[in-house]
Amino acid sequence: MNQLTTIIQELEEAALVLTKFVSDKQGVNKIADAANMMSEAIQKGHKIIACGNGGSHCDAMHFAEELTGKFRDDRKPLPAIAISDPSYLSCTGNDYGFSYVFSRFVQAMGQPGDILLAISTSGHSENVVQAAEEANRQGMQVVALTGNQGGKLRNLADIEIRVPHYGYADRIQEVHIKVIHALILLIEKIV
Repeated sequence: MNQLTTIIQELEEAALVLTKFVSDKQGVNKIADAANMMSEAIQKGHKIIACGNGGSHCDAMHFAEELTGKFRDDRKPLPAIAISDPSYLSCTGNDYGFSYVFSRFVQAMGQPGDILLAISTSGHSENVVQAAEEANRQGMQVVALTGNQGGKLRNLADIEIRVPHYGYADRIQEVHIKVIHALILLIEKIV
């Protein structure tokens, strides 16, 4: 197989996964519901805390930096933070175990009315699941971005936005970033 064939196949598969996601109106409606929930929380003086591992970790950081910085429109910064400080992650991972790196942050910084954006392509990432459980204990709402069948995270979320793909995680992540951009765009327009 030559390189061009590989590239075309990859792009066509990505397009199919996105098309399947878009054709599920329930999933699209959940994006609007999540944006409304997040906007309302921000308008009431609350914040959004985001977490994930690997590529999902980068997506969590991207979400937070676009809200605190700027996405498309010039506007006031909006309160969002990704759990991403390397010294915090390594300290907590070393002292308590990697399963607790997100939940301890949520326990320390989360307040009732805040929202956790929990990102896991499988829905089974133990540290993301622990964070969602802690958010529930803290009286926070949880928006989960998942894939496959949603994993453990689906039962911990107030709103679960699932990419129904059962192949490699990169396809799920490609849709997640589109969902994140849609959330940010809607939040900018509402707030």
